Amino acid sequence: MKIKFLGGAGTVTGSKTLVESNGIRILIDCGQFQGIKPLRELNWEPLPILPNTIDFVLLTHGHLDHCGWLPRLVNQGFEGKIYCTSPTKDVTKLILLDSAKIQEEEAERANKEQFSKHEKAEPLYDLAQTEKVFPLFRVIQPNEEVQLDAEISATFRNAGHIIGACSIELKLENKTLVFSGDIGRDDDVLMYAPTKPTTADYIFLESTYGNRIHPEEDVKLSLETYINNAFQMEGTVIIPSFAVERAQSLMYLLWQLKKEDRIPNIPYVIDTPMGISVLEVFTNNKKWHKLSENDCIEMCRMFTMNTDYQETINTIFDKQPKVVIAASGMITGGRVLSYLERYIGLPETTVIMVGYQAEGTRGRKLLEGATELKIYGKYYPVLAKVLEIEGLSAHGDQNDLLNWLSDLKTKPKKVFLVHGENQPADELRIKIQEKYGFDCSVPMMGQGLEL
Repeated sequence: MKIKFLGGAGTVTGSKTLVESNGIRILIDCGQFQGIKPLRELNWEPLPILPNTIDFVLLTHGHLDHCGWLPRLVNQGFEGKIYCTSPTKDVTKLILLDSAKIQEEEAERANKEQFSKHEKAEPLYDLAQTEKVFPLFRVIQPNEEVQLDAEISATFRNAGHIIGACSIELKLENKTLVFSGDIGRDDDVLMYAPTKPTTADYIFLESTYGNRIHPEEDVKLSLETYINNAFQMEGTVIIPSFAVERAQSLMYLLWQLKKEDRIPNIPYVIDTPMGISVLEVFTNNKKWHKLSENDCIEMCRMFTMNTDYQETINTIFDKQPKVVIAASGMITGGRVLSYLERYIGLPETTVIMVGYQAEGTRGRKLLEGATELKIYGKYYPVLAKVLEIEGLSAHGDQNDLLNWLSDLKTKPKKVFLVHGENQPADELRIKIQEKYGFDCSVPMMGQGLEL
């Protein structure tokens, strides 16, 4: 059996792991690279194998760094089946269509305003190419073993990270391989705790927060304090947010604060059409999360939901204090850029970062104290307050990741730490070896091995 790490190794983006066994090729996730330019440029490179030789894609969940390269894969010849859970299928559709639209718009804008270094800026993929992905989806139920081939089966188990997210247990050649996908937190606001593996010969474990312990932070108190402080300064609060799970978690917490009369009676705006669409996915998949139908309805009533871009423009130029949740979470694109163009240079503005910020993203730059921000080829001075709430991360921290390994009945032959930058992955490697004595390594991008 051969394994090749085509992405998500040494970085938290572009997750792609190839498994080859008896002439069958399986790709675990098919993510897009984000962040620094050398990583983003990898999205334009062909895979080291022909996409038409891949038989299956198994999708752990619908975030762009796990599904965002599917249109390229299909456009380059992949015709196999894409297996995932029902919510993952719905979320992936929303995310890919949104991504394609942003790619098209940004290429068009770059050509119009001539800030591209290329003679003609092209989108990584367009809406027409994206539509070709969807007929290949095959929905599977969690905890049900699915035969991919006569001697290969897969079982998806809840990973808690976002709605529909799963770890994948792959059985082949009398071995069990477990791919964690992204592991959620044991005490998430909306998601249930991840299901821990009990048997595995080889484990491929994410390590995003492999060197971090989430602070014992009262997230509601932080939100309350930051919003009230901004209101006293007559400023706007902008929260760049991932459209899936994070936006809904924020809505839930703000709704709770409003019910408790802890935050002011000002407009609360959701400006992510995809985030609004995800609310429907929550409504249609009640067994995947903790929100009741009534909670969902009541929570949504509190928010102004912008779908049309004219509504975004109206909100941007509305001078009254307000709280805006807008995608994208790492400020790599989306409507949050339009808000920051106007508000990042105002000292009364508060920007609250609420999730992981990959290397090279605008979000990471803001957290690291950038004094200016480049948006659509122009530089804007950063005069706004930039604050962070770590307690909202949908990723498990070092303790959660260690705990996820705690139910294994027998020692795995090896644990590979993927989907993490090198330092967090290496620190987690040391912790796993100290706590469990497991043989553990951090693979490099492009590395291949035989099991």
